[in-house]
Amino acid sequence: MTDDRLTLLNPPGLHPTSGYAHVTIAPAGRTAHLAGLCPLDADEKVVGPDLDTQIDQLVANALTILRASGATPHDVVRSVIYVVSDQSAVLAAAWDRLTASELGPAFRTASTLLGVAALGYGGQLIEVDLTAALEG
Repeated sequence: MTDDRLTLLNPPGLHPTSGYAHVTIAPAGRTAHLAGLCPLDADEKVVGPDLDTQIDQLVANALTILRASGATPHDVVRSVIYVVSDQSAVLAAAWDRLTASELGPAFRTASTLLGVAALGYGGQLIEVDLTAALEG
């Protein structure tokens, strides 16, 4: 499947995905490598004690950073999602909320979802790394 500048591939013979592509091919050019996106407010405080609130803050932060980079969620070529949990249902719920959000198109490209024991801030339940292809 081709989406403007990106080519998304799911080669035959591989397992189906839950909405992401096995490989994303971007044209040569500039890229933006976003630092790990955290569910922090402007005072560097983790928002809310629950995953949904943290995802909503993370999405807002990601959209702000993408805009500042001259990119949109549609320009993201790779994502890595870290969730503090070893429960598949919790990981799936995080995936579902992210993909249903305004940031959702970022997760149709090559993506990895990981359950981890801890993240950098006390009480932090999620972190996302994004890489975006930029025009010119």
